[in-house]
Amino acid sequence: MDDSTEAYLCINDPNGNRAVHCSESHAHLEEEKFRRKLKYFFMNPCDKYKARGRKPWKLILQIVKIAVVTIQLVSFGLSNQMVVQFKEENLMAFRHLFLKSFSDSSTDTYSIYTQHDVYTHIAFTVKQFLMLPSITVGNHQYEKEGDVYTPLTICQQFYRNGSISPANETFDIDAQVDEGDVCIYPVPPFSPLRTNPLNFTLHFERLLTVTVNFTLKAINLETVEYHELPDCYVFDIMITFDNKAHSGRITIDLDNDVHIYECRDWSVTDASPRNMYMLVLFDVIVILILMLSLLLCARSVKAGVHLQFEYTEFFSIHHGKHVSFSDRMEFINGWYILIIVSDVLTISGSLLKIIIQLKAVASYDLCSILLGTGTMLVWIGVLRYMGYFKKYNILIITLRAALPNVIRFTCCAAMIYLGYCFCGWIVLGPYHTKHQQLDGEPVSDLQAFIMQCKDPPESGRFNANENSGAGCLMCCCSSRSANHT
Repeated sequence: MDDSTEAYLCINDPNGNRAVHCSESHAHLEEEKFRRKLKYFFMNPCDKYKARGRKPWKLILQIVKIAVVTIQLVSFGLSNQMVVQFKEENLMAFRHLFLKSFSDSSTDTYSIYTQHDVYTHIAFTVKQFLMLPSITVGNHQYEKEGDVYTPLTICQQFYRNGSISPANETFDIDAQVDEGDVCIYPVPPFSPLRTNPLNFTLHFERLLTVTVNFTLKAINLETVEYHELPDCYVFDIMITFDNKAHSGRITIDLDNDVHIYECRDWSVTDASPRNMYMLVLFDVIVILILMLSLLLCARSVKAGVHLQFEYTEFFSIHHGKHVSFSDRMEFINGWYILIIVSDVLTISGSLLKIIIQLKAVASYDLCSILLGTGTMLVWIGVLRYMGYFKKYNILIITLRAALPNVIRFTCCAAMIYLGYCFCGWIVLGPYHTKHQQLDGEPVSDLQAFIMQCKDPPESGRFNANENSGAGCLMCCCSSRSANHT
């Protein structure tokens, strides 16, 4: 029975119950209309298109957004890779330049054991620093403050007073720590030194640490090849001689703190900034797409909230029931919340990426976190659209139902794992073998002895003046035969 028939019966009721019948029919029509409204709200985009011919703009926009956001992330990742690679290569170069007899395999075990070695290594670092322009293959230069180069600073930390006598098992230590600094300025011309530049004494009995600090600058020219403007880098280098344990072994470590700045004055010949402007234009397009996605999802969330209040009021008036919290949360689409969060993160990362490309800031790490997290959430949001297919919908529903139990299991497993970690750290940690290869496998004395042989297999030295086992056996047999005869 359609709406016109209901209206006709309401007007032509012969039993005198016209008002009651009309009110009941009107309430029934309102309930059906509201039920139909709820059903349409929870339809997927394909069913909404079949019901009203409404085009799934949000679905189309999300597909386009996945493509452009992924392309943007890959583009920034390649640029960020050059930055990270430049930092790591400079750190390794500094270790080879300023640490005496350094090798890549001795990063974690680089140590010295005599007082003479301490002075020798510090003097080597100072000489290498003063001769840097004439020995480095990079574009490293000293930092300048006005017309004066910033100095290299040698700082030693030691106990103020101390008297130690292990033979008598006595000691007297003043725990107050004092510092002594020596500054050495680089002066052109930068030539090899023939005299010892050091003029200080180390009190090894009270010595805690010796730190050598200096600052260098460099420019990453690799970006020019990819039509990007180079960045200027400032490396605050610190070499630490650690003697806190007073065990007879002083460990040496070189670390640097990197700062990236926009170069003051630059000129690139035969290169056009067109590529940079195209990247900025692409980022602007991505931001516009993300803002449109954000507005559409926010509008859908707002519509869900209004429909939730309408549903709660309807059930309270017509059925006298209180709507549970879980039923109210059905109107809040968590996927839309996820998309909104991803859009906010990606918009923030895109704005920061534009600022980085314009060389206003150099926050590569923060931009990586924003763009990476936003893109990850965008791809996770694809699961929502996978649920439109029956086979995948069963899987997603199963995952949703099992999620609380999975979280409980993860918490229990984390408790067991943390307990084992703390136990292993306390009991087994102090005895862990620190001498390892780069691939993480322990090196035995036999392996270390064999590794000293640098002859390749094709050198021909392995069969020189050597007899095989069969030859030895024949020799033994022939000698025995001769003796027997």
